[in-house]
Amino acid sequence: MTHLEFAVFVLSFVAFLVLVSLAGRGATGRTSLGRPAAIAGGVVTIVAALLPWATFVLNDGPYPAKSTLQFFDEPYSLGGYRAQLALFGIAALVLAFAPIAGRYRAIRGIGWGVGIMSMVNLLFIAIKGGGVGAITAAEGTVAFGGFAGLLAGVLLVVAGSAGGVEPIPQWSTKVPRVVAYLVLLVSFAGLLWLVSETLTTGGLGGPASPYAGAEFLAYLGFLVGLLSALQGIGLLRWISAMSEEHRAFSIVVLLLCALGLPFTEAGTDYWMTVAVNIGVYAATAIGLNIVVGLAGLLDLGYVAFLGIGAFVAAQLSGAASAKLAGPIGEVPFVIVLIICAVVAGIFGAIVGSPTLRVRGDYLAIVTLAFGEIFRKSAQENIGGLTGGANAVPNIPPVSLFGQPFNESIEVGGAKLPSGVLYYFLIVMLISVVMLVFANLKDSRIGRAWMAIREDEDAARAMGIKTGKAKILAFLVGAMLAGLAGAVFAHKTSTVAYDSFQFLESVTLLAAVVLGGMGTIPGAVLGASLLFVLPEKLREFNDYRLMMFGLALVLIMRFRPQGLVPDRVRRAEFAGETATGESIEVVQEQAVVEHEHELAEAEAGPRPAGTAEGRA
Repeated sequence: MTHLEFAVFVLSFVAFLVLVSLAGRGATGRTSLGRPAAIAGGVVTIVAALLPWATFVLNDGPYPAKSTLQFFDEPYSLGGYRAQLALFGIAALVLAFAPIAGRYRAIRGIGWGVGIMSMVNLLFIAIKGGGVGAITAAEGTVAFGGFAGLLAGVLLVVAGSAGGVEPIPQWSTKVPRVVAYLVLLVSFAGLLWLVSETLTTGGLGGPASPYAGAEFLAYLGFLVGLLSALQGIGLLRWISAMSEEHRAFSIVVLLLCALGLPFTEAGTDYWMTVAVNIGVYAATAIGLNIVVGLAGLLDLGYVAFLGIGAFVAAQLSGAASAKLAGPIGEVPFVIVLIICAVVAGIFGAIVGSPTLRVRGDYLAIVTLAFGEIFRKSAQENIGGLTGGANAVPNIPPVSLFGQPFNESIEVGGAKLPSGVLYYFLIVMLISVVMLVFANLKDSRIGRAWMAIREDEDAARAMGIKTGKAKILAFLVGAMLAGLAGAVFAHKTSTVAYDSFQFLESVTLLAAVVLGGMGTIPGAVLGASLLFVLPEKLREFNDYRLMMFGLALVLIMRFRPQGLVPDRVRRAEFAGETATGESIEVVQEQAVVEHEHELAEAEAGPRPAGTAEGRA
């Protein structure tokens, strides 16, 4: 993709977003337009799914989902993004007629999904095809599926906006236990399917998948529409409340779903490696969440603790280049994990000690300096423990009962990819880290951290020993990072200083803020996005980091509280209660109820002889 093509793509997409936004605002309040526009949008969406999208075969090969006119011989054999558009069209028609609370919110979300999918595919076909002839008419053939999809998206957004601003409905969680368990099983199985589809959609790019970027971006549009629709009718909130009520069952099922990822289409050597890397950084991000999310201490050198754990594990691994290989030999991996956590925790306490006298920006400078000191020390091979420019190579893999973790295994006749045991290990490690985080957050020390985060002076006035609490936050966070570093060292088989640069600390911090500070799912989701998006956008070469950064800016603009916020940040940034209701609406309702109670009290009891008194 050339610079001009990329500029055209970005400007066209922005113009589409502005057009839809203005159309939606203009329709606000005209509720009579809601149902007709929704019906028209649903019908046009289905028509767009059945129409051809490209007039000829592009130079890189036929566009996916049988979009090229020459291959359009099975109009009802839909696949790819066209099948997803057809599902959206049917859903829009159902919502237009069904008396479902929050349906206009759902229709508006579907409209955005349809519009994004249509715009992405339309622009890619036009750019790769050399002009608008590829998406309109060329040499006697026509293809207007993309424009029909754009029209459908605008109609659905207009319909959703014309229906007014609806509150997200609250579904009752008082259901039989069997029903609740069945709902959670289906929900988590659907989540596993979504994760697998997200990883595999578009393939790995390259000559075998020339349109991988377009397929993935269109799939993201599908996710936007799907999740917005489910959130609009209150289904996601209901599932979340159900999982909270049945927490133990939800944790077990979610763990089994995570362990089941290698049995899906994502069970390849490549995606297992990516999943392990995501797991390492997710575990590290959860540790950073203690420091930043709970205690409110800005740490810009946190990746150093991951590096400390990795280098300690490398020295205890028995690698030939390790300085301690001779006198100590290979140490059992369980003992290595404990030693890595302890050593990293000691350094965490040392770094945390300046927090007794500094805070805010000055604390950030102190942690940044520590990160740079660690990197330069590792680069210069001070003490001969890091290998310097030569690193510490040939670290042997973890083994259990003679089975190396870097080799493939068979389970029930199914051959799993190499490195799957590392994936199982990191899943269990994340589970342990989550357990530690959850218990600390709900404990006395966790409440002390959150009090320090909100107002350190007020916390000290209430009797909290803020100095000890902050040092403990650094210690615990560093220990969790040290555990992740031990797995990182054995998985990569080489530990080098350039793996722990300042940019990695920024990435970890962005994962915490993006996902939602102070929450466990937020850190995991943030780390996943920060590693999956760059991998899926490799087709764009020089532009992928810019697109990645733009996506982060948009998320922070429209979700400043994070993707999975806790109650405090939800109230602070989104103005919502823990259940997602608007604080202003709740306050207005409370005022009305209070005024009603005052009016009744001033009126006093009715005389017994009146009709009201006898009633």
